[in-house]
Amino acid sequence: MEIKFRCNCPFTSALDILGDKWMLVIIKQMLIENKETFKDFTESDEGIATNILATKLKQLEEFVLITKSKLPTNKKSVYYHLTEKALELTPLIIELGIWSDKHLREVHPTMGNNESVEFLRNDKAGFGSMLIENYIEKLAKTKN
Repeated sequence: MEIKFRCNCPFTSALDILGDKWMLVIIKQMLIENKETFKDFTESDEGIATNILATKLKQLEEFVLITKSKLPTNKKSVYYHLTEKALELTPLIIELGIWSDKHLREVHPTMGNNESVEFLRNDKAGFGSMLIENYIEKLAKTKN
């Protein structure tokens, strides 16, 4: 796949890949909600259409943000996992969550407000470390 960038600006170039409506949502679902199969994504609250999901997963794989594999114990299902490159987006996802919590509650009063959001508010570095550690632990268990 040939990637076409609009310009040479590093911010715009990142948005050319990640600025799509679904790309960060899928990464967030994998990191925070433990989604890892096509079925997991289709059953999520975000309601992504299957054709769009298939395209976005393929693009994420081509950008080396995810890998796909089959487990030795289940050769039928395809499992998607974040790469190190994708895990490095964790601070960006955290900052988006903090910004949303601070600025969107008045227009989205039913937005989640649970222990995880409280942890995010009080200790964003700790929250980010916890997400990455939990993800790496889960990944290690899946591969064993």
